[in-house]
Amino acid sequence: MNTKKVTFPNSRGEQLAARLELPDDEQPLAYAIFAHCFTCSKDQKAAVQIARALSSRRIAVLRFDFTGLGESEGEFAATTFSSEVSDLVAAARFLEQEYQAPSLLIGHSLGGTAVLAAAVKIATTTAVVTIAAPSHPAKVRGLLGETTEQIVKEGQATVRIGGRDFTIRKSLLDDLEAQQPVAALNRLKAALLVMHSPNDMVVGIDNAATIYKAAPNPKSFVSLDTADHLLSDVRDSRYAGEVIATWAGRYLALPTATASPAPPKVSDNRVTARTGPEGFRTEMFANGFPLVADEPLEYGGGNEGPSPYEYLLAALGACTGMTLRMYARNKGWPLDEAVVRLSHQKIHAEDCRDCDEKEGRIDRFERELELRGELDEAQRQRLLEIAERCPVHRTLASAAKIDTTLRPA
Repeated sequence: MNTKKVTFPNSRGEQLAARLELPDDEQPLAYAIFAHCFTCSKDQKAAVQIARALSSRRIAVLRFDFTGLGESEGEFAATTFSSEVSDLVAAARFLEQEYQAPSLLIGHSLGGTAVLAAAVKIATTTAVVTIAAPSHPAKVRGLLGETTEQIVKEGQATVRIGGRDFTIRKSLLDDLEAQQPVAALNRLKAALLVMHSPNDMVVGIDNAATIYKAAPNPKSFVSLDTADHLLSDVRDSRYAGEVIATWAGRYLALPTATASPAPPKVSDNRVTARTGPEGFRTEMFANGFPLVADEPLEYGGGNEGPSPYEYLLAALGACTGMTLRMYARNKGWPLDEAVVRLSHQKIHAEDCRDCDEKEGRIDRFERELELRGELDEAQRQRLLEIAERCPVHRTLASAAKIDTTLRPA
């Protein structure tokens, strides 16, 4: 995925910091906005993981810091729920002017309540997702504890949330009380997906029920099972992102797999592999298709995808099958199906009778062909010979040269 740093002005001209997650070829099929939770930021782990899961499915995501939070300008103490909705509208305006108008809005916690309110103000919205969202903004008061009384009495107070101090003014509480996002759901013209965990100890799942019941069709609900409110476990946020991407595809008018659009002009169409800071999970992007590689649990990986060597075997197998299909088609031979089974191991060179090198260890690939169809024995033997001509086979059997460069920081 390709992450770009961008900024855009809010309604008061203050610059809001954002990250735009794009697929590596910078050719998204749709654009989305992610609204983070109360006092969180665009760089919260769940926000990043969900945005990347979507961009791997060619849905670009703008995640930004609300006014006065993270890297954005402005004073947080002066913000309200209404100003957050205004920030969302400003984000949509920025995308429309610089890229493409957003069709998907995603909000986490209070951000989820905000996207419900913003959806009716952003005309291009066709799908909305709430994650652990309170059904009424005023329920955020529960996070303030006993400080609420002090805020009401003195006009403001310092509240410690998530290990940080925030100044909360009475104007925020008054604005939260005045909102009626659920009552406004009857004006929602977009499809809605409600996601919530039954184990959420911050915002109870009854909030999801209230939102779901009030929303018109089409609407869906997905339980996040054992996830906590912040989706702290990376597996939960990845799952949420993958579900959102699949669900949204029904409503964003994405091209179907049978469509044949003209090849886009891309800035970088190389295969990309990105390995993050945790474990060995590697997200890959090849010709617009998202792939995941990992290592088995016994090697310290998460076993979330094939290993690099398994991808190498897959490449050899696919190339072999395609080569056989092409040859049989050109000859008019009745090859109904070619099944290729492969394995790989390291062996001592001295054990390889056909190898030039007799020292150290070498790679040995075993390939078994199953040729289905009314083929005679001569045809079968010829196809066995043709398998040796597969381009990937030739690459592996040759002395390949790999040039590696270091990109400037």
